[in-house]
Amino acid sequence: MKLHIGGEIAKDGWTIFNIQKKKDVDIIGDLEDLDQFSENSIKEIYASHVFEHVKITSIPKILKNIHTILEQDGKLHISVPDMDIIFRLFLNSKATTKVKFSLMRMIFGGQVDEHDFHYFGWNYEFMADFLTNANFSKFKRVESLQIFKDTSELKAYGHRISLNMIAIK
Repeated sequence: MKLHIGGEIAKDGWTIFNIQKKKDVDIIGDLEDLDQFSENSIKEIYASHVFEHVKITSIPKILKNIHTILEQDGKLHISVPDMDIIFRLFLNSKATTKVKFSLMRMIFGGQVDEHDFHYFGWNYEFMADFLTNANFSKFKRVESLQIFKDTSELKAYGHRISLNMIAIK
């Protein structure tokens, strides 16, 4: 099985797992409860701009659970807003108030519904620490995940704003 966490649009070979009921969602569930998946049962997991919506206290458990349900050498494709990039753009002396407001929403969430709040800000160092502590054997930063057209490739003001990584069990 290939699991697309937070997805909304069907793609052959992928099962969509989302906290909200939407048209193409296969499984409705909370990222903090992955007990419905057996150990070593998932080949790949894809999560784009999901982990910033998770409370920092829950992240270690969630990543360990993801590690558990991935098969050996399984991949976690993960994308989050990169605070380092967004902060650089925000601090640019040429950034207008409108630009800064838009960037602020990338940091704290769009807040258009009860799920669109960001609890945690990510950068490479934070992600590397969490992945290491969850026992992923290796991980690397990539420019693009190249699986879905989504926020992992989002550009703001000419710059990609996502930290994209692939972690291997």
